[in-house]
Amino acid sequence: MNIAPIRILAVDDHPMILAGLQATLNLEPDFTVVASANDGSEAVALYRLHQPDVTLMDLRMPKMSGVEAIRAIRGEFPAARIIVLSTYKGDEDIHRAMSAGAATYLLKNMLAAKVTEVIRNVVAGGRPVMDEVAQQLTGRMFRPVLTNRELEVMHLVVRGMRNKEIAAELNISEETAQAHVKKILAKLSVQDRTEAVAVAIRRGMVHID
Repeated sequence: MNIAPIRILAVDDHPMILAGLQATLNLEPDFTVVASANDGSEAVALYRLHQPDVTLMDLRMPKMSGVEAIRAIRGEFPAARIIVLSTYKGDEDIHRAMSAGAATYLLKNMLAAKVTEVIRNVVAGGRPVMDEVAQQLTGRMFRPVLTNRELEVMHLVVRGMRNKEIAAELNISEETAQAHVKKILAKLSVQDRTEAVAVAIRRGMVHID
């Protein structure tokens, strides 16, 4: 009796990584890569076309991010099984992806054998969580969360803006901008903007393009 192979959509904006991923997956006798995409919008279109059993999704891509693509796909196909495969391991990156509807979150430095094992598990209905990912999510539960406005301010701080410039950009008073920055420093448990930027980047709150 022939068993239908697991049909996979692979999504990554780096051609070499995508080619290596496809080659690795196609070595498995029960896997077949039905399509590959270089950005989130292409991933959504190809998902509609092929409706694969599972999708491997990168996070940082042009046009549409992985998180946006996950939301779009799951919004249209609620049963879609999507595995994030990313280099980003900050707790905020992981939280955003899982909240968007990812079945699980893998890091690209994982052994190929582990990745293929997780794919089979997810297709069977599982939601395995790697130890490092679980630790990050648990840690996030006990940390203060930045509000949407504070995240906006944090993005501007990363760009090197001072309070006066932040105020002009967000159409708020300089005093309000200063208050937001003060709250951000307190929530991140840091003493100054430089430390805040380092923590925000490490945790995946913001990214530098």
